[in-house]
Amino acid sequence: MTTKWAIDANQSDVLIKVKDATITYLGGETNQFNGFVSMDEDEVEDASVEFLLDSNTFPSQKRDSKNNPKKPLIRFKSTSFQKIKNNINFLKGYLTIKDVTKMVELDAEFIGINNYNGSRKAAFEIKGDINRNDFGLDKNFNNSNEKFGLGKNLKLVANLEFSI
Repeated sequence: MTTKWAIDANQSDVLIKVKDATITYLGGETNQFNGFVSMDEDEVEDASVEFLLDSNTFPSQKRDSKNNPKKPLIRFKSTSFQKIKNNINFLKGYLTIKDVTKMVELDAEFIGINNYNGSRKAAFEIKGDINRNDFGLDKNFNNSNEKFGLGKNLKLVANLEFSI
């Protein structure tokens, strides 16, 4: 029997980070989620998740918030989940950044299922590198006044927990 598990926003987070020229990362995170995963006998058959990230969470924007215009949300909505073997999975979906939407494929690791505080929990870790130029994000996409260049890729890391 297939069971639909709801995402637990209080136990989940998404991190978006970009490398700058000083070999450090600028990051932003969020825990505004909506989504589910369907499982049959504790085996992942299909997954669907959607999350939003307020791009004003980058540190340079926090430092200079009065000079920064409001940036759009970063949005991901999955379209398919493909299990390859054991914990090797792929999650495809639409990623929207700065009003540009592209299909992306992310790595999805199924961490497992456990009981916690009387609830059954399932956890996934989702990772991927996103070419920021594909979304029209130039070197100043975070409105930074810093003189260092930023890396080509955004790194996305999502730790997602579901419960029934």
